[in-house]
Amino acid sequence: MNHILEKIFKKRGIESVDKLSREERETFQMYEHILAKKEMTLADMREFIGARIQQIESKWQDTNVEQSKKAELIPYHAVYKMLFQAIDAPQLERQALEKALLAQLEL
Repeated sequence: MNHILEKIFKKRGIESVDKLSREERETFQMYEHILAKKEMTLADMREFIGARIQQIESKWQDTNVEQSKKAELIPYHAVYKMLFQAIDAPQLERQALEKALLAQLEL
């Protein structure tokens, strides 16, 4: 276990990963996977942000989650979406340019 995660577990009185809920375990595994790497790649960031967006959206669909709790997730969702769009922006710009250039070939 990563030493940072180990300290957090100790501080919160969590004895093992087995004590976590399914969602917490998934988050822990994702954190552990990312922290095990020397350097985060753009693909890692995309995966992390995508997983966060999915978690938030699944909570929004959960009828057992209070509306006030769902509303608290809106700013997080907005930030994650903005980061996701920033990562994909160069690719989208390239695609738009390619379309424009291909259109020139058709003239």
